[in-house]
Amino acid sequence: MSDSALTVAELLSGAGIDAREARLLLAHASGTGIALLAAFPERGISLPTAQRFLDMAQRRRNGEPIAYVLGMREFYSREFAVSPATLIPRPETELLVEQALAHIDRKRPGTRVLDLGTGSGAVAVTIACEAPLARVTAVDISAAALAVARDNAQRLCPGNPVHFELGDWYAPIGNARYELIAANPPYIAEADPHLGQGDLRYEPRNALASGAQGLDAIARIVAEAPAHLQPGAWVLLEHGYDQAAAVRQLLESAGLEEAQSWRDLAGIERVSGARAPR
Repeated sequence: MSDSALTVAELLSGAGIDAREARLLLAHASGTGIALLAAFPERGISLPTAQRFLDMAQRRRNGEPIAYVLGMREFYSREFAVSPATLIPRPETELLVEQALAHIDRKRPGTRVLDLGTGSGAVAVTIACEAPLARVTAVDISAAALAVARDNAQRLCPGNPVHFELGDWYAPIGNARYELIAANPPYIAEADPHLGQGDLRYEPRNALASGAQGLDAIARIVAEAPAHLQPGAWVLLEHGYDQAAAVRQLLESAGLEEAQSWRDLAGIERVSGARAPR
């Protein structure tokens, strides 16, 4: 690379990746808005910034998810930090948040919400931000993931601190009971070929796959839920596109009531839940 500055147009044309992603990476590397880059393609970019961009573009060409390259992903209109220790938040998980918010009384101070397998904290932090009177606890077995989640909570929702616990599902919370339990657990079958494709290759496998049918973690969460739900409280779970009926059966077998599923924007039953007897 020469000592002279390269232009926006030169960098974007030589990135070798999707044009939209290239603009995102250059905006991130330069601290410049995408609209400004588009308006002034002849603008010079300093060599240090250009090198940062080219390094990021190379990572993307190698197949690394753009969310990890950027270190962030938008979820529920907020920018969440992510890392290879966390799953990348996905739009369909917003349905889990929407149903969680619909199943609690946001005007009641102290409503206790538990998020199991919090990862980046996307679900827990969003609930805390949208329901500022709630008391949200988030659990994850990964200390590295909890570090990312804590950062997101402190940055995005300082007015309603989320309480974080390190451990395996319900283990860190003892006998505590909640007005709502939400979880986006691993639900892909261990032998599913998609685990070796696309972004999934880079995401933590223990946050993706769970048993031969992908239902092991869900079954455990559901089986232990009654001991941690207040009377009439709900447990809500995100699951795979073809698992709704199986999850409803698990919920009913655990003695929970009103088992039902909700569809995402693609019309897929993506979240199922039930409530404890009153």
